[in-house]
Amino acid sequence: MDGREFEVGTGLLAQLADGSCTIRFGDMMLLATVCDGEPRAGIDFFPLTVDYEERMYAIGKIPGSFFRREGRPGGEATLAARMTDRPIRPLFPKGYRREVQVVLTLLSSDRENAGDVWGTTAASIVLGMSKIPFAGPVSSVRIARIDGQFRAFPTYEEVEQADLDITVAGTDASVVMIEAGASGVPESVILEAIAYAQAIIAQLNTLQKEIVAALGEEKIHFEYPKGVDADLQAKVSGLLASRETQMLDAVKSEGSRGIDTLTRELVAEIGNDADGNPANSREVQAAIDAHIKPFVRNRVITKNLRPDDRANDEIRPLSAAVGLLPRAHGSGLFQRGQTQVLSVVTLGPLADRQRLDNISPTAFKRWMHHYNFPPFSVGEARPLRGAGRREIGHGMLGERAIEPVLPSAEDFPYALRSVSDVMSSNGSTSMASVCGSILALMDAGVPISAPVAGVAMGLMSDDAVENYRVLTDIAGIEDAFGDMDFKVAGTAEGITALQMDIKLQRLPDGLLAAALEQARVARLKILDVMLATLAEPREELSQYAPRTEVIKIDREKIGAVIGPGGRVIRGMVEETGATIDVEDDGTVRVGGSDPEGVRRAIDMIRGLTKEVQIGEVYDGRVTRIMTFGAFVEILPGKEGLVHISELSEERVNRVEDVVNLGDELKVVVVEIDNLGRINLSRRALLDGSEGADGRVGMAERDEDEEEFNEDEIPRRPEPGEAPRSM
Repeated sequence: MDGREFEVGTGLLAQLADGSCTIRFGDMMLLATVCDGEPRAGIDFFPLTVDYEERMYAIGKIPGSFFRREGRPGGEATLAARMTDRPIRPLFPKGYRREVQVVLTLLSSDRENAGDVWGTTAASIVLGMSKIPFAGPVSSVRIARIDGQFRAFPTYEEVEQADLDITVAGTDASVVMIEAGASGVPESVILEAIAYAQAIIAQLNTLQKEIVAALGEEKIHFEYPKGVDADLQAKVSGLLASRETQMLDAVKSEGSRGIDTLTRELVAEIGNDADGNPANSREVQAAIDAHIKPFVRNRVITKNLRPDDRANDEIRPLSAAVGLLPRAHGSGLFQRGQTQVLSVVTLGPLADRQRLDNISPTAFKRWMHHYNFPPFSVGEARPLRGAGRREIGHGMLGERAIEPVLPSAEDFPYALRSVSDVMSSNGSTSMASVCGSILALMDAGVPISAPVAGVAMGLMSDDAVENYRVLTDIAGIEDAFGDMDFKVAGTAEGITALQMDIKLQRLPDGLLAAALEQARVARLKILDVMLATLAEPREELSQYAPRTEVIKIDREKIGAVIGPGGRVIRGMVEETGATIDVEDDGTVRVGGSDPEGVRRAIDMIRGLTKEVQIGEVYDGRVTRIMTFGAFVEILPGKEGLVHISELSEERVNRVEDVVNLGDELKVVVVEIDNLGRINLSRRALLDGSEGADGRVGMAERDEDEEEFNEDEIPRRPEPGEAPRSM
């Protein structure tokens, strides 16, 4: 593919699975398996599960967890699983209710070639070979644009250099999934990249068909499940036909909640069936959906009337606010119709960045966006759980959309975290979290290069997928009853993130170009509202945000700052309360909420790394007293000897007659020997004066007085040598 080879293997591993294969690209090796179970009764969804597992042995590493084994999948593995789930899900038969599990296991990694992008192709191969009905093949390819040139299946390093990183999945008929991050590229570049990807996808699909033709099993017979009972459907449709206004109001005002309310009303009206049993609410709701869905879709396609009476390219009412939380470093509230998201930004020292213990070569992440979807946002009461796959995916999409406009760590040495809490939801909360986070970042004083806004585009088409309507800013009911969810985020100049999923097996011709242009126009309108709230980032950080200073030290001095076993740096942190982060190139970042503590830590670091010069004067402290003199600390961790003969102009019999332990005194550096040992003098200052440059100038002497000879200053005794007497 694109000048490089990859290898598909079958039959060796996982021989009891319904289908298995390995894909090797470079030294990356991915195992894909699929198994199906018995049909699950009483469910109205397809129970497909896709898992992506990273084994740390793949890079010759023992996991860093307490138990030294892999834990639950991290964010990257969750995204990889979603990136395979999304393109294969629409290709199963409608109404299929057998449990299907696809497991992707990364067995080997060269830390150059990513395994996630091969998940869709591998899953499609094993599904095609298995007995499970599947309308494949489908393949995916990652494309990077580097210096204006497209590169298929780029390495991690090449992705870092690219201004566009896009993953496209497609069948022979159409693109079915897109995931992209970019540095503000125009829509035309996105379309060129998709076209380039489709040529690679065609090659992969051709290979898949050859494999399935040679090794595929006979597919199991699948009977489409019966729909809603005809008598019940007739009753429900009759009741709804007489209350079209109420039905539209329910959909318009509350979306799925309105349908739930309507369901309860109809269950009560229908009463008991012929056998005296009360109407089943699940069956009634299915009948309502079966009536409302074509009603809503036909209204859009034939009359250009959306459920809430908006035009196809119209955005719901917008509002924005900043600075809502008094103690937060930055906060933003973004509302679009009934969708409302509160985003809060926190700044921290770079030491607070996230450490990544995974397969990819990226060790740290300084920008984090976390998305929360609590049950109250849709008016429900249910237990609170940790972040699920959807929350992780939406959070990472927002993270990707905003990352290109953030300042570099060199220009803005902070770790950044935005938390987006959905306050109320009626569609497009992920794009609202992008808008809210940008407002919060600007409120926090983060110098972003440009504001970013996002919008979700939808699609409704006829059965032939010939007559269709592209919808701007889809509400929840339009997402549920529509054919596409196409999220587009970017600046006024170009796109920073894309995510597209479809429920169709192919897209209409020309749809992507139309949707991107419609999204661009909507994005500009949203940016106008955001900038009317806060035109640019605040000039000052919040008074509650930590301050970070950056200094540079000689690389050879890093050891002095850290100390044996980290003792020195830990001591400075404990004493000052500041955080200290030392890079291999000698960059030192000092941060903390107390400016005085930050200043003291910087002074201590400069003292540890400063080169002592002969003639410089220091205010020191006596740290040790010997019979031949006193040791004085002139800089943190640096001591010099004041010989007993250099303590005073008068003869000194005992060191303690002049200084004691802990005394502070002014001394001058008079010698640094070839071993780096520092000799100091107090006596030289008693008749001298300090020049403007900080060095000692000796007092004028009589012409008859002997010239001061630096060589005559008593030196430090060598080990085993008796102290020199006066």
